[in-house]
Amino acid sequence: MKKKIKKVNAAILIIGNEILSGRTQDKNIAFISNWLNTKCGITVNEVRIIPDVEKNIIENIKILSKKFNYVFTTGGIGPTHDDITAQSISKAFKLKYEYHKEAYEILENYYGKKKFNDGRKKMAKMPKGSKLIYNPSSAAPGFITKNVFSLPGVPSILNSMIDNCKKYLVKGLRVHSKTINLYTVESNISKKLGMIQKKFKRNVDIGSYPFFRLGKIGVAIVIRSISISKIRNVNKELIRMAKSKKIEILKI
Repeated sequence: MKKKIKKVNAAILIIGNEILSGRTQDKNIAFISNWLNTKCGITVNEVRIIPDVEKNIIENIKILSKKFNYVFTTGGIGPTHDDITAQSISKAFKLKYEYHKEAYEILENYYGKKKFNDGRKKMAKMPKGSKLIYNPSSAAPGFITKNVFSLPGVPSILNSMIDNCKKYLVKGLRVHSKTINLYTVESNISKKLGMIQKKFKRNVDIGSYPFFRLGKIGVAIVIRSISISKIRNVNKELIRMAKSKKIEILKI
């Protein structure tokens, strides 16, 4: 078990022309972000979506791997010509792009020697020294290069693999959240909300999000912090604010 430290962050890099074209709707961002926060205490601070272009992948890997504790990439590790994530990461870190012995054996055993064609062999090539992220769904492993975790783009396969990343992560403290829903408009509470945020600025993040429900306009106020007690304190302040302004609190 790796030691917990207070703040650990990550970025997600979605790689794929199909996402940018609108042909495929991304489901991985929400899943990875939620998993990192609830299971590992790691906060996602940035998300980027880029095409299957080697130059773009290299540039973003260099930037994000220096800026964040961890980077999670999705897509581009399959058998086709446009699956260039592994090759691009090799170039970003100036590592040899080669067959990973264990990955090769896993795939050869899964497909059988006769059906283990060049496309399938390609899925065993990755940056030299990479650690494997085992795949219980379709055998083809993801891989870890330095602080970059490379996963497939297919959500069901990614979901089945992600727990195998946990042992390689330094865990942080989980960010808790609480939501209070008010039947009001943002302009009616913006000044007071700003004052509350200023009071708790070192410990708590407060966000406001308008909604329309049952014919009424409202605002969902989300309180986030690693401290449950601080969340409770802010929640009390928000309730006092709502009562003083005679704002109805929506009970869910």
